[in-house]
Amino acid sequence: MDSFGHVNNVVFLRYLEEARIDFMFRLARQAASGAFTGGSVVARHEIDYLRPLVHRHEPLTVETWITKIGGASATVAYEIKDDETLYARAATVVVPYDLERGRPRRLSAEERTFLEVYLDDEAGGTACA
Repeated sequence: MDSFGHVNNVVFLRYLEEARIDFMFRLARQAASGAFTGGSVVARHEIDYLRPLVHRHEPLTVETWITKIGGASATVAYEIKDDETLYARAATVVVPYDLERGRPRRLSAEERTFLEVYLDDEAGGTACA
């Protein structure tokens, strides 16, 4: 928190990380999918801070969805908001990773099938919170 009571930008990044992990691992398991069980890495991350977030006890929502599926990556989009205010928009390019070989790999058919359920290239589309 800064001297004005605003939540630090690093906290925004933690919110996004938690949402991405929840999306890619919890939802994949619930769908009985083996997607991303071998690991993944973040290749690029972009965030637009739209408003300062003042520390408070009311909950926020981090909506996530997929905007692009490539051969060896997927782009996860986010909005951090509450009922009335949008605080940040972000996008993360995630690359599946082969932990045994120590290198990036292509998306599997199972991963593509899982991601396609959440594919929407417009903000506020098919989202999971």
